[in-house]
Amino acid sequence: MSDFLPVLLGSDANVYGMARSFYQQYGVRSVAICKGALVATSNTNLVKIAVLEPDLENDETFVKTLTDYAKAHADKPLVLVSCADGYTVLMGRHRDALKPYYRFACPELQTVLDLDIKENFYRACEAHGLSYPKTATCNAQNYKNIELPFAFPVIIKASNSPAYWNCTFPHKKKVFLANNREEFDAITAAIYGSSYQDELILQEYIPGDDNCMRVLNAYCGLDHKVKLMALGRPLLEEQTPEGIGNYAAILSDPEYNDAALLEKLKNFLEDMQWEGFANMDIKYDTRTGEYKMFEMNPRQGRSSYFVTAAGYNLSKWLVEDVLEHKELGLTIADTKSLWMIAPYGVIKKYLKDPDLLARADKLKKEGKCAHQLFCKEDWNLKRWLWYIRSQLNYYRKTARYYGNKGLRD
Repeated sequence: MSDFLPVLLGSDANVYGMARSFYQQYGVRSVAICKGALVATSNTNLVKIAVLEPDLENDETFVKTLTDYAKAHADKPLVLVSCADGYTVLMGRHRDALKPYYRFACPELQTVLDLDIKENFYRACEAHGLSYPKTATCNAQNYKNIELPFAFPVIIKASNSPAYWNCTFPHKKKVFLANNREEFDAITAAIYGSSYQDELILQEYIPGDDNCMRVLNAYCGLDHKVKLMALGRPLLEEQTPEGIGNYAAILSDPEYNDAALLEKLKNFLEDMQWEGFANMDIKYDTRTGEYKMFEMNPRQGRSSYFVTAAGYNLSKWLVEDVLEHKELGLTIADTKSLWMIAPYGVIKKYLKDPDLLARADKLKKEGKCAHQLFCKEDWNLKRWLWYIRSQLNYYRKTARYYGNKGLRD
């Protein structure tokens, strides 16, 4: 089926990856509805920003904007895809208002909140026998006097991602690492000196390089059964303040498909009655041999194009479920490929594991390699020039910020 229109919420690299997936599978170009135009979706033939609404995160504005657009484009089915946590929350809250106009897979609001808010997610992990780092929380009232139940270094991150995304303060980073109490006090004071007043997650630091991480992207059908699971092994994370925790390169290889872990995660998603895309960040703890759950995003991940690049086009599972209503069994991705958003030269310089580097080299030489933000189907001079500049900029950014998770530039 190709007579439909994908409507993507957002304008970042995730949106571009989903638009690319839709185009490759069905030959359709997507439209985006967003609150701001980001460079990842500029000068592209694969997705057009149809509505730019700065107040899109307001409930009333969100519903009116989406329903107005749908009424004006009622000539074909509209497939709606959230590409950011906040949009999934809005979709969950307004499911009933959107259902007459769009085809989509999105959990009930309470289910989204149960897993997107990190302390709720850890409680759910506890109930399902999934390990996670030793964790505490603090708030705007007690952060100065909080006694930590584990030793430094300590990871500090926001519990409410959408609220944190909208706050500003000097040296803001997506994730902080405090090596001692002095650094902890300075970081928490800076955060609570901003508009962010929700809880902070405080976690023990799990040692190991970026390649100890694992990332799962899954699709759960309208029947709340898991249909697709793809487990990737990140090789390197991004290093910029806003990019910490995002992946710069991911290796797909069935050798890393831990069957016991995948079964646990499948049961978890189905027990939670999840619907639609889900993205989980996990780290292998070499001290204990356990996988530790970090967080779950209520959408496909920013790097989720790695699944399409591995031969499992994300748009296919969504369309066959919500539009074609096909009976889908469980598919577990088991091919080898390399996905990157950073240039390969950066990966070669900062990836310390020689075995992983050899695997990446082999896949690149075999042509089993994809880049998130550029493809031959979307070639034009303006995008090509931007792409080259952004790739060169990765060398500078990575050298400047590598290893910096403190309250400094």
